[in-house]
Amino acid sequence: MNQVIDPKRLRYQAIQRVTVVGVLVNLLLAASKTIIGIAAQSQALVADGIHSLSDLLSDGLVYFAAKQANHGPDEAHPYGHGRFETAATLGLGILLALVAIGITWDAVGRLFSPEALLHPKPLALYAALFSIVANEALYHYTAVVARKIKSDLLQANAWHHRSDALSSVVVLIGVGGTMAGLPYLDAIAAVGVGLMIAKIGWDLSWPAFQELVDEGLDEERLESIRAIIHQIGGVMDIHMLRTRRIGGEASVDVHILVEPWLSVSEGHMIGQMVIDRLLEEITEVMDVTVHIDPEDDEKAIPCEGLPLRAEAEKLLSQQWRGIPGAEKRRRIVLHYLAGKINVDVYFSLDDLSDGEAQEKFTRTLQEKAAERPEFGVVRAYYG
Repeated sequence: MNQVIDPKRLRYQAIQRVTVVGVLVNLLLAASKTIIGIAAQSQALVADGIHSLSDLLSDGLVYFAAKQANHGPDEAHPYGHGRFETAATLGLGILLALVAIGITWDAVGRLFSPEALLHPKPLALYAALFSIVANEALYHYTAVVARKIKSDLLQANAWHHRSDALSSVVVLIGVGGTMAGLPYLDAIAAVGVGLMIAKIGWDLSWPAFQELVDEGLDEERLESIRAIIHQIGGVMDIHMLRTRRIGGEASVDVHILVEPWLSVSEGHMIGQMVIDRLLEEITEVMDVTVHIDPEDDEKAIPCEGLPLRAEAEKLLSQQWRGIPGAEKRRRIVLHYLAGKINVDVYFSLDDLSDGEAQEKFTRTLQEKAAERPEFGVVRAYYG
C-alpha cells in the first residue's frame, strides 16, 4: 500500500534539516571568529563573529517558526500557522538591524579615538577566508532548499548566511589593509560590515511587515489568477479579486459573475471548478473563497432590504388572492436582481391548457404583483 506523504510535513522536515546544519556551521564560525578576532586584534573580525552569533539566533527563530507553521488550521488559527514564519522573518530583520547599530557605533567610536584602534595579526586573514568559504556554501545549500519548498523565511535565512560571507570579504580587505600600513582600515571595514547587516535587515523586515498587514500577491500573479478563472465555462466576469500572503502561501477571495437564471447547484459547480483550478495551477494558493454573483454587485441596484422567501410568498398570496387558479401554483422560484424580486411561478398544464388563456392569466399575475414595489417581472410556466 502506498503511503500518502503530507507536503507540510516534508516542508517542515526540510527546514528542520537545513536549520540544524546552519546551527552547527554558525556555532563553529561564531566561536572561531570571535576568539581569533580578539587574539589577532581585529575589530572587524570580532564584529563578523557577532554577525555569526546573530546567525545562530536566526537559526533558532527559523526552527521555532517552522515548528509552529507545521501545525495545520485549528479553532484559534483557521488559516493555519503560516504567519509564524512571517513574524519570525520580521523579528530576524529587526535583530539584524540592532546588531548593525551596535557594530557600527563601536567602530565609529574607535575611528575618532586613534589610540583605541586595533592592529590585526595574520591569523585574522585565515579566519576571514574560512568564513567566506563556509558561509557561501551554507548560503547555496539553504537557498536551494528554500526555492524548492517555497519558504520566504528559509530564503531570508539564506541571505543572512550570504551577508556573513560578504561581511567576511570586507573583513579580509580591512585586515589586509591594516596589516599593509593603513591602521584605520580595520575599523572602516567594521563599519562596512555594520551597514551591510543593516541593509539586509531592512530587506527582510519590510516585506515581512507588508505581509503582516495583508499585502496581496503581485500583479503578475493576479493576472495569472484572472486568466485561469476566465477560462472556466460559465464564468461571465470576475470582480473584487483579493489575495493575501500567509507565510509561503496565499489565500484568494473572488466574486464571479454567472448567468442569473442558473440553478444553485450549477452555480456551486462553477465555483468549485474555480477553486480546484486555482489550487492546482497556482502553487502559492492554499485557500480559495468564491462568491457567486448573478449580477455585478459593484454596479447593479442593490437588493438590500427585499423580503426573503417566506415574506415574499406571503405578499404574493395577498396580491393574487381572488385570481381564480392562482392558488394551484406548484412552485415559485425567486430571482433577486436589479433591486427587484423577479418571480417564476409554475402551474400544471391540466390547470390551464389554452395558450391564449395562459397569456391572459400570466398578465393578471404580473399586474397584481407589480402593485408591490418589491416585485419585478413575473413569468408563468405551464407543464
